[in-house]
Amino acid sequence: MVERLICYRSPSTTAAVDDIAAWLRARLDATVAVRDRFLDVHRTDDLAERFAEARVPSPYERETGNTMLGTIRYEERALETPEREGGVLYDGVQVQRALNAALPADERGLETLHVAILDRAIGTWGDHDGRWHKRVTVPGQPALVSVPGLYEAPAKPEAYYTEKQRHALRSGDAPPREVLENRVDGDFLVADDPRTTEALKGYVLQAFHYLETGEAFCDREGCRLFNAHRQPDLIDAQLRDPAFCAAHADLYGRS
Repeated sequence: MVERLICYRSPSTTAAVDDIAAWLRARLDATVAVRDRFLDVHRTDDLAERFAEARVPSPYERETGNTMLGTIRYEERALETPEREGGVLYDGVQVQRALNAALPADERGLETLHVAILDRAIGTWGDHDGRWHKRVTVPGQPALVSVPGLYEAPAKPEAYYTEKQRHALRSGDAPPREVLENRVDGDFLVADDPRTTEALKGYVLQAFHYLETGEAFCDREGCRLFNAHRQPDLIDAQLRDPAFCAAHADLYGRS
């Protein structure tokens, strides 16, 4: 049974972790606490190298890692100045192992769940199609929640990709993301979206629910515990009422 949930701030993003924690306190019997950035609170000497080892160099190659000195120096700078990090995909499972090793021994037990809200893009390898997939979450200890993943992992509306292809045919290159976002009708989250905090509440709850019950996700669309693969489904699950399906409303539907 999870007795304590610790959320870690992500100061280089728009995620208001204190607001997420307050929302969780109203719904959980567990104690909910907030700490500063995980990568600062639980920094280890080899963390930059562990991130370098977790880098995904190609979306279609299973092998990860680039531990050249320049890459490690980049990761050291990203730890110190997270605003400078971006454009890199990391193996979420490797990152999770590195962060688990950084936890104090007396806080690794499953009665305390750590949720690291990260400014890094994370992914998992798909054996079914031989490619990497960006993810919003990697459940476990600690649970990882990627803020960039919230914007990038679920597929955008079909019109977004149609417009992207149309622009490429006309100009020979991909349009800037901001141009596409302004041209395409449809509801989807974009970088620094003001709805980020509200959407993340459900993903942090998913991490708690997984450790508490062993149930990975809810299969009912529209529930906060639903694993959305498309942006419209994410919007429906995290930002529209009702917040939960009937079964999970009994557990978490307090206001």
